[in-house]
Amino acid sequence: MLELQKLEGGVIFPVRVQPRASKDEIAGVMGGMLKVRLRAPALEGRANDALCEFLAELLKTPKAAVRILSGHHSRRKRVEVRGVTELQVLALVIREA
Repeated sequence: MLELQKLEGGVIFPVRVQPRASKDEIAGVMGGMLKVRLRAPALEGRANDALCEFLAELLKTPKAAVRILSGHHSRRKRVEVRGVTELQVLALVIREA
C-alpha cells in the first residue's frame, strides 16, 4: 500500500525512481513507495525534472504544483503535489497495474 500523507490542498508521498528505463511509466508500489521508471538519466537533475513533468502530466496538474521535498540526489524521494487528492494519486497505481 502506498504511504500517503494528506496536506491541506495536496498530498505528500514517497517515490522510488529508476532512471534510464526504456520508457516512462508507473511500475507499481514497492515498500510503500510509488515506483516510477523514467527514460531520463540521473545527471544534472534531469531525472528530477522528468519526474515532476511525468507526475504533473499523469495527475493533470501544472508542473509547478509538483515539488521534490527530499532526496534530490537519491533514488528515494518525497514528493509533494498540490491541487490533487489522495484518491487521484492512488488511481495512478490502479490504472497502471
